[in-house]
Amino acid sequence: MSDSRVLYLIACAAPPTRRIRTGIEMAQKAGWDVCLVLTPSAARWVEQDMPLLQEMTGHPVRTAYKLPDEPDVLPSPDAILVAPATFNTLNKWAQGISDTLALGLVTEAIGLQLPLVALPYLNQAQAAHPALGQTVDFLRANGVTVLLGDGGFVPHVPKHGDLDGYPWDAAFAALA
Repeated sequence: MSDSRVLYLIACAAPPTRRIRTGIEMAQKAGWDVCLVLTPSAARWVEQDMPLLQEMTGHPVRTAYKLPDEPDVLPSPDAILVAPATFNTLNKWAQGISDTLALGLVTEAIGLQLPLVALPYLNQAQAAHPALGQTVDFLRANGVTVLLGDGGFVPHVPKHGDLDGYPWDAAFAALA
């Protein structure tokens, strides 16, 4: 897939990460060469699937920063999709906090003006927190397509998420 566009699929620790293969398959069907990056917590959720995920993408799955003298093992991205994007990651991203590889990539991507799409997964209680509205407004004002609300992810009642209803298709439509 060397002539394909490169998509970094960044997954956070939320239930849709357990079905990250769906996101990978949809991206590949859309013509993307997918590189998977997981937050450290998300990596724990799919630890047993790591060999399969690497086989599916043809790339190492990254979870942590490389050492300064180590070569990059992933091609440079043409776009980044953060899905699922958690409340925590969205807020840290807007504040410029890059304490994980996933956050370092997305904070830098704003400055690089890469196409950026965030497909959240959060509940109504988190969505009601005053920080979220400010975060979403800030990210959108800085070029990030945040798919929250109609046409994207609609927050669910706490502990009643619909994993099968996660709108992966909205993310790939936004990247098209």
